[in-house]
Amino acid sequence: GEFTVIVGPSGAGKTTVLNILGGMDTCDGGKVLVDGEDISGYRNRKLTSYRRNDIGFVFQFYNLVQNLTALENVELATQICRNPLDAAQVLREVGLEERMDNFPAQLSGGEQQRVAIARALAKNPKLLLCDEPTGALDYNTGKAILKLLQDTCREKGMTVVVITHNSAIAPMADRVIQIKNGRVTAMNVNQHPVSVETIEW
Repeated sequence: GEFTVIVGPSGAGKTTVLNILGGMDTCDGGKVLVDGEDISGYRNRKLTSYRRNDIGFVFQFYNLVQNLTALENVELATQICRNPLDAAQVLREVGLEERMDNFPAQLSGGEQQRVAIARALAKNPKLLLCDEPTGALDYNTGKAILKLLQDTCREKGMTVVVITHNSAIAPMADRVIQIKNGRVTAMNVNQHPVSVETIEW
């Protein structure tokens, strides 16, 4: 149930790390330990099962299916995993009770990102991986999305990993990993993480 922020400049390798953690890319050497399991040794079928059941992805540009409603986008993800949550309930939890029947084109950027987060959460994953989840959003909407992610981590005990180039959000994390030129340059544990509402950038 840890909230981790991975920070670094563009091209540092943050997305590559996230994709390796999520089983979408493979590493050239070494081990990738997730929950005590070395996922770098997984074969195709086991890797697919890992992605399907253990990982929830939130992308910068939402990746919603345009001809499905918000509810249908979330339901689609729940059809492929073992212990999904109720799609409508998760949409209510992210504040979209009134927008379930809307298509992505009828939603604001912040609402689309909430659908994307709901889609990932409805899979009931062990690990929620977020690639620049506020990168395409305005300041206030971005803060609201970060609060939603932080609250999800605290309330559901879910491990959340957020990658960003915005180091100002680091104080909200339990752990901060800095990446530069494809290497981890620092890893710090925040003894007293703060609420995102107290952070300005």
